[in-house]
This record gives sequence, structure tokens and C-alpha cells, in this order.
Amino acid sequence: MPDSAPQSSPSEAHAVTLDAVQARIRSLFGSKDAKRGIDGTFLWFMEEVGELASGLRGGDDTAKVATEFADVLAWLATLANIRGIDLSTAFREKYGLGCPGCGQNPCNCPPQEKP
Repeated sequence: MPDSAPQSSPSEAHAVTLDAVQARIRSLFGSKDAKRGIDGTFLWFMEEVGELASGLRGGDDTAKVATEFADVLAWLATLANIRGIDLSTAFREKYGLGCPGCGQNPCNCPPQEKP
């Protein structure tokens, strides 16, 4: 009898959740991150944001920019870990019901507003 379960695409099979990101970063660097603290970690995070900005503005190739996105996410997860914030919960509470500004999905706020 054929399996009627939906098949996942290769990208879905390797999907990563925010919980998994935080857990992976914690297992790789948690002790080192705790010693560095929020202030030192925030400086590293901002350096990575700057590298991402340079890559986006400078027209770097997609693979290079992708690594900068990964670095920014990793350092964001590090900050959340140090501060004791669950990124999945924070994201769901802020964006889970729609746009935080207008409450709609998709957002219906005027273009000049930052929801």
C-alpha cells in the first residue's frame, strides 16, 4: 500500500526553527558567551550587522550575503540566550496575530509607518 503521508521537500526536511537555532548556539558557544556578557556580545552583534549592511549595499554575491545573515541570526540568538529570552515565544507574541500596528495579515499600515 502506498504511503499517503505528504512528502516534504528537501528544504523542508532541513528546516530549522528558532528554538533549534538558540539551542545550537547555546551548545556551541554558551559558556564562552556567558563569560563575554551582554555588552561584549552586543558589540559583536553590531559588527555582524555592519558586515551584512556592507554586503547588501556593496552587491556581494548571494552566498557571501547569506553567511552574513546567518552570522546576524547567530549573534541575535546569543544575545537572547544570555538575556534568557525565548525567541520563538517573543516572535509569536509580537507577530503571531498579524501586524503589530494594524493587526492585519498582510500589513495594511501606511508605507511610511514602521509596524
